[in-house]
Amino acid sequence: MMTMDFAALLCSRLCHDLVSPVGAINNGLEILQEEHDAAMRDAVVDLIEKSTRQTSNKLQFFRLAFGAAGGFSAQLDMRESERALRAFLDGSRIALEWQVNVPNASKSLVKLLLNLALVVSETLIRGGALTVRMVEKHGDIAIDIEGSGERIIMQPAVRAALAGTLSEQDLDPRTAPAYLAAWVAGSQAGSIKIVDIAETSVHVSATMPQAER
Repeated sequence: MMTMDFAALLCSRLCHDLVSPVGAINNGLEILQEEHDAAMRDAVVDLIEKSTRQTSNKLQFFRLAFGAAGGFSAQLDMRESERALRAFLDGSRIALEWQVNVPNASKSLVKLLLNLALVVSETLIRGGALTVRMVEKHGDIAIDIEGSGERIIMQPAVRAALAGTLSEQDLDPRTAPAYLAAWVAGSQAGSIKIVDIAETSVHVSATMPQAER
């Protein structure tokens, strides 16, 4: 389904994530036009600065996870991916542990890793820890994403999207990142596996051929 319809789903997902911080910026600017109390203006400026930073962080992340930053065949520095993910999670209740010993990777691998990280992070509904690993293993690139927290929820539709069994009719902006990850893996002779899902932990793995490094 990698068509205009799916692109629209990704755009909807991006807009959903951006509407809140962008709306806060707009509301803050409107308040500044009428507010004269110095303390209140300082508080509003602080809100605008935080919302602007959040908007920028999300755009940088989605540029790598959904977009074509650097071109699809480009090799990207994995430090850029780490910065983008850390910035995306900034302000959340999720602590990131980055354990990637591959210095650079193809755009496809970056897409796969970041979308899986996004999917797992969203299962941590009360916050927790997110561990991201990527290593060379047995001639392939192995990705492991683990989440742990007080409560883990992965919706059945997201599981089906990761497995590549979700019907196109059931796709929506919420399941689009999982579907994209499954498509990227499948298109490059890779695979995704939900290793384990428990009440307080989740583990998703993926492999890609060494040539995709």
